[in-house]
Amino acid sequence: MTRSTLVVGVGMTPFTKPGRSAAYDAMAASAVRQALADAALDYSDVEQAYAGYVYGDSACGQRALYPLGMTGIPVLNVNNNCASGSSALFLARQAVASGAADCVLAFGFEQMAPGAIGNVYDDRPSPLDRFTELAQTLHPAPDAYMAPHMFGGAGAEYIERYGARPATFAKIAVKARRHAEHNERALFREPVSVEQVLASPVIFGPMTRLQCCPPTCGAAAAIVVSETYARRRGLEGVRILGQAMATDFASTFEARSMIKAVGFDLSASAAATAYEQAGVGPQDIDVCELHDCFTANELLSYEALGLAPTGGAEQFIEDGDNSYGGRVVTNPSGGLISKGHPLGATGLAQCTELIEQLRGRSGRRQVDGARLALQHNFGLGGACVVTVYGAA
Repeated sequence: MTRSTLVVGVGMTPFTKPGRSAAYDAMAASAVRQALADAALDYSDVEQAYAGYVYGDSACGQRALYPLGMTGIPVLNVNNNCASGSSALFLARQAVASGAADCVLAFGFEQMAPGAIGNVYDDRPSPLDRFTELAQTLHPAPDAYMAPHMFGGAGAEYIERYGARPATFAKIAVKARRHAEHNERALFREPVSVEQVLASPVIFGPMTRLQCCPPTCGAAAAIVVSETYARRRGLEGVRILGQAMATDFASTFEARSMIKAVGFDLSASAAATAYEQAGVGPQDIDVCELHDCFTANELLSYEALGLAPTGGAEQFIEDGDNSYGGRVVTNPSGGLISKGHPLGATGLAQCTELIEQLRGRSGRRQVDGARLALQHNFGLGGACVVTVYGAA
């Protein structure tokens, strides 16, 4: 049987540019301490821990937890590219739901270098080689950076298929900056206009520089407990109503589509399962944090998550249904584009934002009457985790 699970504590550091942050272990320890304090628990209460990160040596998770205590608990390190943080959360929730533990820590961190991300090891097959080969076949560009090549190619395919305008993509970046204005932990908080976004240097396809997430450093954490444990300890939390993870299907490559290659079917599958578990539908969601590594991915995710119909994302944006006063407030934190994207921390930063929203603690970013929240975190290669949260 699956036990009911709650998130009872969250914490995160401000996100910063590479070279301006503390070391990964200090950032991670800070986020974990915040989450423990938020939950009114001690580190000695934690029975298991899952650490999400991408760029780091083995056992970085253990090193980050040393300052909090040497309690001998299992610590597992998780690397699922940009979905590493939510993969850690998925495992933490699974441990609690299965009865293996009552109080589990999920945390994520990243100490990134400046510039576009790429392969670290050139002496062995790349896990993304089939993705880059498909991108070069469909949109030849030998000198293009890997991630914007793929997501920009997906945006170009969407434009060709549905006639969307470049300005529509730019409006997502404008919305992201507007939301981040009141987020003191976000990296980019200054407003921008559609004209400014479109005038910034073209990176690939419809994607300009202001439509791409920046490399960022930061950390975030969450404490997941069983409902019985929460009751026994007198803890209040936000319930995880549904959660699912998906990896690549045959369609990722066989469809010969960059939209499919960048995770559309993974997102749709994980979302459908999470909705079913939660007993809700996309029409019920009040607030959403989704994986906007590029504006193209946010637009595609509206449709993959069922927030907009197929081919209807442009109208969804034009109607303002992705912001305050619309149907579902999307990325009130500013998202990856404005908040920043420290890969291993991103999924748990999304979790932190949504838990704060459902508690009514988001200040000027607060979504009025938020009761149901959706989280979507995707990593190429591929992994996607979708989570539905419900206010207590």
